[in-house]
Amino acid sequence: MKSIFLFIICSLSFSLCKAQNALTIPPPLAGPNFQLNVQSGSKIFYPSTSTPTYGVNGPVLAPTLIVNKGDSITLAVHNGLNVSTTMHWHGLHVSASNDGGPNKIIAVGATWTPSFIIRNNAGTFWYHPHGAGQTDPQVSKGLAGMIIIHDSAEAQLNLPTTYGIDDIPLIVQSKAFDVLQQIAISTEMDTAVFVNATVDPIFQAPAQVVRFRLLNGSSMRTYNFGFSANLTFHLIATDGGLIDTPIALTRLRLSPGERAEILVNFQGMNGQSVSLMSYASGLSHGIYGSAMVGLQEDTIDGYSENFLNGADFTILKIGVTTPTGTPVTTIPASLVPLVPFDRDSATTIRTLMFDTLRKLPLDRPNLAEGPFGINNRSFSMDSIDITIPLNSTEIWTLKNNTYVAHPFHIHDVQFNVIEQSGGVPSSSQIGWKDVVLVPPLDSVKFITKFETFADASTAYMYHCHLLHHEDDGMMGQFIVSDIHTGIENVSKQIIAVYPNPADKQITVIPQTIGDKCALTLTDITGREIVKREYSGGTSNLILDISLINQGLYNLTYKDTQGSKTEKIVISH
Repeated sequence: MKSIFLFIICSLSFSLCKAQNALTIPPPLAGPNFQLNVQSGSKIFYPSTSTPTYGVNGPVLAPTLIVNKGDSITLAVHNGLNVSTTMHWHGLHVSASNDGGPNKIIAVGATWTPSFIIRNNAGTFWYHPHGAGQTDPQVSKGLAGMIIIHDSAEAQLNLPTTYGIDDIPLIVQSKAFDVLQQIAISTEMDTAVFVNATVDPIFQAPAQVVRFRLLNGSSMRTYNFGFSANLTFHLIATDGGLIDTPIALTRLRLSPGERAEILVNFQGMNGQSVSLMSYASGLSHGIYGSAMVGLQEDTIDGYSENFLNGADFTILKIGVTTPTGTPVTTIPASLVPLVPFDRDSATTIRTLMFDTLRKLPLDRPNLAEGPFGINNRSFSMDSIDITIPLNSTEIWTLKNNTYVAHPFHIHDVQFNVIEQSGGVPSSSQIGWKDVVLVPPLDSVKFITKFETFADASTAYMYHCHLLHHEDDGMMGQFIVSDIHTGIENVSKQIIAVYPNPADKQITVIPQTIGDKCALTLTDITGREIVKREYSGGTSNLILDISLINQGLYNLTYKDTQGSKTEKIVISH
């Protein structure tokens, strides 16, 4: 029965790819005000079959948001779905309350209106849902869009910038379809490859230097990009923006969530054709998309039956046509200065371990299939995993104890990769990054700085960007805390609450001391964790929290004159 099912899936995949289709270019939107309507839709991927999809301002995918560094923008994200959603601005340096993680649910029919200043340098970013347990289903059905940022430094360079003509967004995704020709989730048969939601796409490129903005928007698959005939291209930007010098390459590996900008010189090729490929045969074992993931009994069920894994296949066909009236004809010798973070300035060193978790006490974890956690924990909305002081420069080591490579993504910041597998990072990892692929049984080290934004009550996320892993709990939360400000909005009932974040105990000093008062600690759901009553005119109220799980809590002080509630972070 399984072989029959696989035959049907493969047959459907091939029927999907019989004809070339003109590459769809997502419509551009310019700010400063953006109206984004998240909606249900449908698209005919297979002949005579309508497939349900999700989109923003259309049936599938989302517009490309084009902004400038320094712009102050407002985005009205309206949820027109029949399920709740979220919207995360992947790679942007924004406050935690504007970041759009699973703590910012947009209810059915509701509108979320974040406003913020664009602080990132010129580069390619993206936006997509980030709901707890719902990222993979919603991204797979079509909720993904690009963000392009321009700045003055980029404007000084002779780079292609005409959107859709010589500056081309490429959102590359693989999807699985079931026997009813509907998008399927949690299956290893992602045998249909799309670019900008176009199957078997073809693009007519002018015979000049063309800029391709590559985004791996897939749920699981890593691509080893290259061009047919080993055509050389130049890497000019990584996740967080432009690098200092173009790097000549014939292969570029991008895991889910990663972006890159490349220049390809098509001069003298008018009338010829070339293909953008994924040379997956060159991917190392353990990377999702390679020939093999796992070892012996620790494997992914159905993985070896996917004919794309370990194969070389076409992503985009390119026909070269006449150049434009004002073509870019040279590759710049240099781009923008790259000043990485100084290792000597790091004040904190952290280690995150990628582990397998047991489903039941007697289960043997599958080191390739999971489920996975970070530091032997699964994600919980009630738990703050790390508290980081504002303006802290930190070195993080990511250690992978599993048989599958995990692309690690952190919100809020860009980082510099300083070590891969105990050695010097590859040339494609030089620059600003917010996603890095950690190979199986291996490690990666990066340095970053947490600046600008502090919020003791709203968390950022870090997680694996294999969306199935993220949804299953391979994610953690961190808050950035300004230790110089402490608790804000102190009421007349309290003149001090410290420390915050707290470890072993909390001290509360009330302004007025009555005969009776009480401290009550509740979690974010309102469940009472501990309550202690005080009497006899006690001036310093001490609450022991040493046995309470770390996380975000509400601390309420109450006496005969009233009450006051403050947010407290417990971080052991």
